[in-house]
Amino acid sequence: MISSSGSYGLWSLVFVNSAIFIVFAFSFFKPKTARDWRSLGAFSAFVLALFTEMYGFPLTIYLLSGWLQTFEPDVDWNSHVSGHLPEVLLGWQANPHAGLFHIASFIFIGCGFWLLAVAWRHLWAAQRKDRLAVAGPYARMRHPQYAGFVLIMFGFLVQWPTILTLVMFPILVWMYVRLARHEEADSRARFGSEWDSYAGRVPAFVPSRLTSDRQAGNGGQRSTKNSERE
Repeated sequence: MISSSGSYGLWSLVFVNSAIFIVFAFSFFKPKTARDWRSLGAFSAFVLALFTEMYGFPLTIYLLSGWLQTFEPDVDWNSHVSGHLPEVLLGWQANPHAGLFHIASFIFIGCGFWLLAVAWRHLWAAQRKDRLAVAGPYARMRHPQYAGFVLIMFGFLVQWPTILTLVMFPILVWMYVRLARHEEADSRARFGSEWDSYAGRVPAFVPSRLTSDRQAGNGGQRSTKNSERE
């Protein structure tokens, strides 16, 4: 049986943890335009909803309490540990903070923040020279920063899935795709054939193994987030 730890109603932890991840995202993403701020705002809403359930009020546990109690009657569903639903429902007895789902979660989250940081560095360098960002992550995908946000959110879902964040996730992915399409339209209007050549060989979100830095560098000379950041 998992013992209760009285780990809900900790609103200070909701605020502190949300602030840490939002500030991290802000420092790596460095929003400038209205689209950038919408991207960061959507991510912030996801993080706030997540930590509210993690430390504030466990809405998912509350709504599913009848079924969960029937499924696992020996589990104390008021315990913070029980919020790690994948481990608990699979009957894993190990500490979930050292379990497979938690480790996978940190890998996804870490890769997402790394992608945000590295992509920004290459984008900023390209913008200063009024060129197309084709080095680093931009040699593999056209929108690495949006992909970074998706990786971070997916990592949180692996660690602590909730009804609200599971609903929010596909909506936010759809929103990022729409924002990316708007940015591409702006870039195409501004850069013409240079952008078309780049977009023709580099996928939008899922990196292609066949795209090398050298191949991408043979294309145009300007930047992709691209025009909207200037």
